[in-house]
Amino acid sequence: MTDSSVTAAGTADRDLRTFIAGLPKAELHVHHVGSASPRIVSELAARHPDSKVPADPEALADFFTFTDFAHFIDVYLAVVDLIRTPEDIRLLTFEVARDLARQQVRYAELTVTPFSSTRRGIDELAFMAAIEDARKAAEAEFGTVLRWCFDIPGEAGLESAEETARLATDDRTRPEGLVSFGLGGPEIGVPRPQFKPYFDRAIAAGLHSVPHAGETTGPETVWDALNELRAERIGHGTSSAQDPRLLAHLAEHRIPLEVCPTSNIATRAVRTLDEHPVKEFTRAGVLVTINSDDPPMFGTDLNNEYAVAARLLDLDERGLADLAKNAVEASFLDPAGKARIAAEIDTYTSTWLAS
Repeated sequence: MTDSSVTAAGTADRDLRTFIAGLPKAELHVHHVGSASPRIVSELAARHPDSKVPADPEALADFFTFTDFAHFIDVYLAVVDLIRTPEDIRLLTFEVARDLARQQVRYAELTVTPFSSTRRGIDELAFMAAIEDARKAAEAEFGTVLRWCFDIPGEAGLESAEETARLATDDRTRPEGLVSFGLGGPEIGVPRPQFKPYFDRAIAAGLHSVPHAGETTGPETVWDALNELRAERIGHGTSSAQDPRLLAHLAEHRIPLEVCPTSNIATRAVRTLDEHPVKEFTRAGVLVTINSDDPPMFGTDLNNEYAVAARLLDLDERGLADLAKNAVEASFLDPAGKARIAAEIDTYTSTWLAS
């Protein structure tokens, strides 16, 4: 490649990243505690010095270097332990919304794990009040709309499933912004069918089903999520590429995958970005959305994930705009809200291309 070709490629990449930075977006797979920025984690670690999480930013970067998925879960739970008071929860939630707004995220469904806080002694009503106060304040200040997905931490067993289902379905505790019910944590040794009764309760209460599946296990876990948990979207679904029949099912029924490329590399669910199955998903006609999962922990953000997707899928500005509209389509936002963000994406893209 000539020097001029290298320069042109670099300029094109910078231009695409600039386009991405201003592109209106929705995010559907991003975790509440996992979105704590290094600044906030450091502040919380300093506030709670008995924690094993370092307050020093350089030490924190080393702390967030994962050897495998099990190690990631250990680190994640150590950060969860920093969230000890309603004031911690309110601070975290509002700052997450600020970071999303900076990336032009107009709407986000934030995965929240209330069991992790209530079992540590935080009053459940105080927890709900804290996230709701932050949600409303963030929408007023930043214009970013937040909605909640309450998820079961699978590693905590059926006790956590019962507690999460109760908090999600009891009118006394269910927050106004709650739209969906999920299942996170390790998949190995945590079969999905055991959670069916809890998902049935959540669905009966009007919540959408969005479990993680097929991230570190095979496609059979995705089938379990579809057949037993009545999943409307699949978190990750990485191993779906191993089963052509599953890909065809996902495409035919327009069941979206919440794809988080950098996360999959950081947790060793996928070896390298070039081996990421997102290309197989799109070739099969599956509705793909791009998300950041636990962005500060993985040294990424949603803008970077779109840049990664652009490279993997060879997308130009219109392709990226279509990818952004996939997330809007797959969201649980009301039809008027979806139409508003989709129109904003189209206007932004047309203006960019005409300039």
